[in-house]
Amino acid sequence: MFSEPKEITPTHSRMTAANRWDNILARWGWRRDRHWVVPGLYALGNPTPESPVFVTANYTLSFDAVRTALAGVDCYILVLLTYAINVWCAAGKGTFGTDELVERIAETRLGEVVSHRRLILPQLGATGVNAWEVKRRSGFTVTFGPVRAKDIPAYMAAGKATPEMRLVRFTFTDRLLQIPIELVSLFLWFLGAGVVAWFAGGWLTVAAVGAAYLAGTVVFPLLLPWIPTRDFSSKGFIVGGLCLLPFAVLALGKPEATLVWRWVLAAGLMLALPAVTAFIALNYTGASTFTSKTGVRREMSRYIPIMAVCFGLGVIAVLTVGILWWVGIR
Repeated sequence: MFSEPKEITPTHSRMTAANRWDNILARWGWRRDRHWVVPGLYALGNPTPESPVFVTANYTLSFDAVRTALAGVDCYILVLLTYAINVWCAAGKGTFGTDELVERIAETRLGEVVSHRRLILPQLGATGVNAWEVKRRSGFTVTFGPVRAKDIPAYMAAGKATPEMRLVRFTFTDRLLQIPIELVSLFLWFLGAGVVAWFAGGWLTVAAVGAAYLAGTVVFPLLLPWIPTRDFSSKGFIVGGLCLLPFAVLALGKPEATLVWRWVLAAGLMLALPAVTAFIALNYTGASTFTSKTGVRREMSRYIPIMAVCFGLGVIAVLTVGILWWVGIR
């Protein structure tokens, strides 16, 4: 899939119409694994052997963020093979890591290109890179720059990262930009669940499934900082419960069903669908810089069994009502 460049590849800091369109498609998850640049060494401007070397991932959004932030700077950009995954996620997966960095330094003969032995890596790649090991194996010293590419010019001017540059945020804009890819990635699951829901309880349950889907993909990320509790899963249960409560009330008012079956249907919706929202919310731990690998593992082991039990009991309740409805027992 990826080929190696035979020489230093020139690049520029301009965003063309094609670049912007690629970024839009990447945000919407269209052909997710196709948004990449060839790994290797790139020259921005007219770098010399003394010019700085910045390291990034071969995901187009990551590469574009770095090169546009460095407008007017003569430098090299060393692009690692992360299989079209951003720095933060690739560091967690190990592809933006020590071995890949050392191998890329050797394959591009970086030591013959620059006279110094300094690399500037993004701070969010620190979890995957052992700076001491890179120094031992390649001779290059790793320095971690700011969290965001837009702060690189100020970082270069100051010669160091300020506390503000080190601060990791997951802003409203960051969360808003995450919504499209989550909507798209789960859409087919929503359609399938909607078909099953229609046979189980008609349009009421279809609408409830849609509410759980939107609660997890849209409402949860937008309201994330203001939802009480710390864990993403418990936040998801809260959002899902509040969004599904009106549908449970509507289920209790279905005149064509007996009171018992209304309560069973309402209970089923309140058990199954907030668990779905919580599961979608848990997925955001991989997109948010608020989390850590150990914290995510701990949260998964704690909440996934609860989600599974709630979802299973809820589905049994809703399907029971649906089956009885279709055979005429109301």
